[in-house]
Amino acid sequence: MDDRGSATVFGVVGIAVVVGVVAVCLQVGGVVVRRHEIGAAADLAAVAAAAHLPDGVAVACGRARWVVERMGERLGGCAVSGWEVIVAVEGDVSVFGPLSVRARAGPAEG
Repeated sequence: MDDRGSATVFGVVGIAVVVGVVAVCLQVGGVVVRRHEIGAAADLAAVAAAAHLPDGVAVACGRARWVVERMGERLGGCAVSGWEVIVAVEGDVSVFGPLSVRARAGPAEG
């Protein structure tokens, strides 16, 4: 049995494995970045809504929608409970499923 060329086969397989791992890492990194962007939009929208809560729930949720849309995301929901605002922001569907982040804001307790 002749072993000539086996190093080439192992080299090609090794390169294919490295390329596959890099591709998966790039996908995961992209999803992490998108999740942080969506989280930032949710945080800012919740704070903006809480700041406008004295003007009414409709105004507060309208301000949350305005902030989210300016950041290029989609508002999934806006709920008010007392002086606390909970905002849900939805993002694109990735290979790992849909991205959605919730944030809440209101007066500090204590």
